Amino acid sequence: MKTAPYASWRSPITSDLIVARSIGLSEIRLDPAGIYWQESRPHESGRSAIVHQGADLFAPPFSSRTRVHEYGGGAWAVSSGVLYFSNDSDQRLYRLDPGATTPFPITPAAAMRFADGVIDPARDSWIGIREDHTVTDRDPINTVVRIDLTSGEAGTLAEGHDFYSSPRLSPDGRWLAYLAWDHPRMPWAGTTLYVVALDGSAAPAVIAGSETESIFQPEWSPDGAELIFISDRTGWGNLYACALDTLQIRPLLPMEAEFAYPQWVFGLSTYAFAGAGRIVCSYTSQGLGRIGSLDLRSGRFTPIDLPYSDFSSVHALGNRVVFRAGSATTPASFVLLDLNTGQAETVKQATEAAGDPAISRYFTRVESIEFPTTGGRTAYALYYPAYNPDYQAPDGDKPPLVVKCHGGPTAAASSTLDLRIQYWTSRGIAVLDVNYGGSTGFGRSYRERLDGNWGVVDVDDCVSGARYLAGRGLVDAARSVITGGSAGGYTTLAALTFRDYFRGGASHYGVGDPAALARDTHKFESRYLDGLIGPYPEREDLYRERSPLAHIDGLSVPVIFFQGDEDRVVPPNQAEAMVEALRQKGTPVGYFLFAGEQHGFRKAENIKRSLDAELYFYAINIFHTALEF
Repeated sequence: MKTAPYASWRSPITSDLIVARSIGLSEIRLDPAGIYWQESRPHESGRSAIVHQGADLFAPPFSSRTRVHEYGGGAWAVSSGVLYFSNDSDQRLYRLDPGATTPFPITPAAAMRFADGVIDPARDSWIGIREDHTVTDRDPINTVVRIDLTSGEAGTLAEGHDFYSSPRLSPDGRWLAYLAWDHPRMPWAGTTLYVVALDGSAAPAVIAGSETESIFQPEWSPDGAELIFISDRTGWGNLYACALDTLQIRPLLPMEAEFAYPQWVFGLSTYAFAGAGRIVCSYTSQGLGRIGSLDLRSGRFTPIDLPYSDFSSVHALGNRVVFRAGSATTPASFVLLDLNTGQAETVKQATEAAGDPAISRYFTRVESIEFPTTGGRTAYALYYPAYNPDYQAPDGDKPPLVVKCHGGPTAAASSTLDLRIQYWTSRGIAVLDVNYGGSTGFGRSYRERLDGNWGVVDVDDCVSGARYLAGRGLVDAARSVITGGSAGGYTTLAALTFRDYFRGGASHYGVGDPAALARDTHKFESRYLDGLIGPYPEREDLYRERSPLAHIDGLSVPVIFFQGDEDRVVPPNQAEAMVEALRQKGTPVGYFLFAGEQHGFRKAENIKRSLDAELYFYAINIFHTALEF
């Protein structure tokens, strides 16, 4: 074993390995024709492929991706072996029949986007969300539409609200359930669940939801007698059932746990019917995921013991269940579970490197921690110690710390194995992935800590977490940095500007001026900051008070920025204004603008370059160590 300072260790977990041997796994489906899933491929410039039983269904340039709400999700559906998907380049709906290799368009070429669709076989139609961008001097119009699969003609089923999601067709085809909400609320703050008769015999009926109750993932029972959904009416996102004949609602599985996710994207699913009287459901408790089976007749809930701590995209067909899962030692994986035998089979993994002993021996452990923060409260994080079996540090040396801020800011730190974290820890750099106040998985009240306090509570929690580790003697406080993407990028810049703790950081497509974001962002998020900071421009004083750009004199440590030139969520002018101001001050600053990237990087060369550039920037300006590659 070699003796060398922390942050100078050589590691086989390189950026080349990460992009060459990793893909993104998002959604998986079960159909009578087999298992289908979606994977995004950095080595194909971020193309999203739909795979059936291990084989690609279409070749480039086709890519399954919708840009509804800019974040997308729910871009594809499969019915009896027929694939329907939104194509990234033109946003048209396409169809691919079994055995065919070339998809053909269903919808005409127009400034329309489609998402979250289901197939109505009796009417030979697709029912889903349409976002109309044909009038360029106003916000796009969101509606629920039915599209004839032969002619491509569209008919409106629901309109008038600012946003819609989750259209679900009853088994007999007579009823449609869907969610709707309006500005300034986001879907995790308040949504309404509607049911409407498709024959037009009655107006839509409100089933549940309000301005202060969020509904998630409505699904029909197999007999169509009940509508199942998730509500946070108790402060926790739990399962409920509504009888269609009486509209009476009953709780199915009350517990202090979260069965829902923030609806940043479409197509989210945390539960599914596995037969007529059984639901397989996943949930999060204290930041860790679990899965179990609920017998609707007896009310008995049976946990399913599987070696995972993170679950999503749960779907079932009979006794077979598929889902996306991962753990601290297992990368994101698509898993097939047989409920009869209890046997679980890995269908696909995001990276093969985890199964290579020459790589996996460099993985560090993860520790879920709680720590005190401002106001006498408690916050949460995942701590990854620096580790490399080939090295030890000199006596008295302590590792630098990278504090990670997730996006959203309603998202959460994932316990799934991430090679990008191991990239740091195997080089002798500890990582703290913070679930600051505002994160999901700890109840509605924890998420609402951030209401009116974005740039305050999240920043305090990140600083408190770093101080906690330094106070335990685990990291070097003098070499602590902070990094984050999107909303996490704002937390990063706010921490560097308004707190005197971190020695530098990195903003990945982050917000430098919240007022500019309020003025210049897309429809879905255009009123989001009303809740996080205050209404704009009425509370322009708060926006200026929380703006890193407006207080650039307070930012005197090195910062590096990474940005996509096609980002509509946080336009490049956010980063560029900060970079120019820091250059004029003479503060060390780096800036990478990636062509063809949007909000988040999908191309292998850009993922590689941003990883390596961030490490080099810290090594030169903050860690003051020589790197070995």
